[in-house]
Amino acid sequence: MGEVTGRTTVAGVIGDPIAHSLSPAIHNAAYRALGLDWVYVGLAVPGGRGREAIRALPALGLAGVNVTMPHKADAAEACDVLTGDAAALGAVNTVVVRPDGSLLGDSTDGAGFLAELSALGVDPSQSRILVLGAGGAARGIVLALGRAHARLMVAARREAAAAAAADLATGAESHDWRDLTTLVARCDVIVNATPIGMNGEPPPFDPALIGPRHVVVDTIYHPAETPLIAAARAQGALAANGIGMLVGQAAAAFTLLTGYDAPLEAMYAAVGSARSRG
Repeated sequence: MGEVTGRTTVAGVIGDPIAHSLSPAIHNAAYRALGLDWVYVGLAVPGGRGREAIRALPALGLAGVNVTMPHKADAAEACDVLTGDAAALGAVNTVVVRPDGSLLGDSTDGAGFLAELSALGVDPSQSRILVLGAGGAARGIVLALGRAHARLMVAARREAAAAAAADLATGAESHDWRDLTTLVARCDVIVNATPIGMNGEPPPFDPALIGPRHVVVDTIYHPAETPLIAAARAQGALAANGIGMLVGQAAAAFTLLTGYDAPLEAMYAAVGSARSRG
């Protein structure tokens, strides 16, 4: 990415708040790595105006946007066409403006998570996986893991919410927090898809239950080491934070928007640089 001119292709991310987003750093680094005349910006769109913002993309000449909280459901409603994943979730995190001006909505969260599991050496089809949470991130992960033939257990504070998420994957079990002691003992992989730990909260189960046989993935990336990650590493488990999923979903979105394979090395380097600047 060189000088921004009237010929520069514009993409971005909408959300509220948006100032903290690492997406501009990640995508602009990828554009530079491939020499693309593109620029990626953060667009602060107040809650309740996501549909309006998405419908305006063709008129503004944007190539597309990524979508974060609280607009994922509104963005899905605003799109003309949804991929299978987006339709199943009723939410999108990537909107592409197609050549005819129509809007394609997709969700790359699941693909990003599967890429992270692969990097950790985990084969979902050979694993019993416990997903904590039933919100948007959890639902995307459950859908992807179900299609990858994982044996799934979904746990949330409210079992009704867990059941709704578990319905996205054939054969998935649903539970509430009361079952966590048994569930941790039964699983190979623990996935935290809740905000628990973002502000230093301990995991919703005794971390001493984690052992060296476990793989632990926390979708939180700030802070880099949550209490769950710290406990897992102390117990000898392989543990990873949400950076891998963040870059994985960004890479899938990058390819949707540009048509090019994502330069992963440059994208990871951008995350490191952005985090070191605070």
